[in-house]
Amino acid sequence: MSNMKSNKKELSPKQREELFTTLKARFEKNLNRHKGLDWAKVQARLEANAEKLWSLAEMERTGGEPDVVGVKSGEYVFFDCSTQSPKGRVSFCYDREALDSRKEHKPKNSVVDMAAAMGIELLTEEEYFALQKLGEFDTKSSSWLKTPADIRELGGAIYGDRRYGRVFIGHNGADSYYSGRGFRGSLRV
Repeated sequence: MSNMKSNKKELSPKQREELFTTLKARFEKNLNRHKGLDWAKVQARLEANAEKLWSLAEMERTGGEPDVVGVKSGEYVFFDCSTQSPKGRVSFCYDREALDSRKEHKPKNSVVDMAAAMGIELLTEEEYFALQKLGEFDTKSSSWLKTPADIRELGGAIYGDRRYGRVFIGHNGADSYYSGRGFRGSLRV
């Protein structure tokens, strides 16, 4: 039994300390994103949820700059708050079905698969609009969003971006991809 590998996603003590330092600094720098919340309570919740902390580390590692944006149903909500779509999560098609349908020039992954592997969710259209109220995001990039089933069944997927001082939701074939489109995630702790 002692030779079995653990599938638990945990950080080393040093990684935890570095991540907490980064998250706390971001929290304190962007108080407008989480008015009335106390960092000590957020950190205590994270300390009790090692796998969620690992997911935040994955968001950070791939360029997402996760930050607390509120509380919903008693859980702290984190969004990717990088100015542009996270650099480590671009040039993907939407989901496995779209990836498998490509005959050539396949991207390395799909956003749905990568989000699942990271333990996060794609932002919904509603969450994307909420994010954009906190600042200006995706002014040079765009981000795939969680696509409603009826749109996906027709072969499409949706994305969001900010251009001309406005937030737009667009659509594309789920198998399309380009270097400036990635995805933003959300995580509840």
